[in-house]
Amino acid sequence: MKKVLLFICLGFSVFAQSNKAISLIDGMQKKYKAMGSFSANFTYQTEGAATMSGSITVKGTKFRLKTAGQEIFNNGKEVATYIKEINEVNISSFDPSEGDLNIAKIYTFDKKAYKVSLKGESAGVATVELAPVAKGTQVKSITLKIKTKDQSINEWTIVNKEGKKQYYKVSKLNPKANAEDKFFTFDKKAFPGVEVNDLR
Repeated sequence: MKKVLLFICLGFSVFAQSNKAISLIDGMQKKYKAMGSFSANFTYQTEGAATMSGSITVKGTKFRLKTAGQEIFNNGKEVATYIKEINEVNISSFDPSEGDLNIAKIYTFDKKAYKVSLKGESAGVATVELAPVAKGTQVKSITLKIKTKDQSINEWTIVNKEGKKQYYKVSKLNPKANAEDKFFTFDKKAFPGVEVNDLR
């Protein structure tokens, strides 16, 4: 009987933690959605490599992401990936259902696609882990650090299927970027001599 009660208590505990984790995700996504458009500077590091910096501007499903050597423009209809070193851009149609979780989706991902669990809470910061439900994804797990006071997220780790980790940390957030829609569309006039590969 004691074993049955222990099992039931553990079951309720796991359920409660899962609900809290989902509530934190909901609060975080609601917070950033309410901003309309925002921008952030961040640092990122692949395990065993040097730390690098980047920036991102987000407006709904649109985003513009700049990292070392490349810039990605997504206007909600097409995605343009510009490679600075060879002055070349690849343009393809945007499918929101494609691709694994990355920095551009960290604020807007569909939580139904992940098993969400609360791994711990310390000093006002909750650690939430996401594990993809679908098989064959490139991502094994994502760990988010969410501040319980205001549901902001400043740090997360993505582990790929080989177990290699990528660390991200927001260094500066502008909640009122006021970015116009055209900011998210690649303008070849701004990149003289660029070679355009249209893959649509």
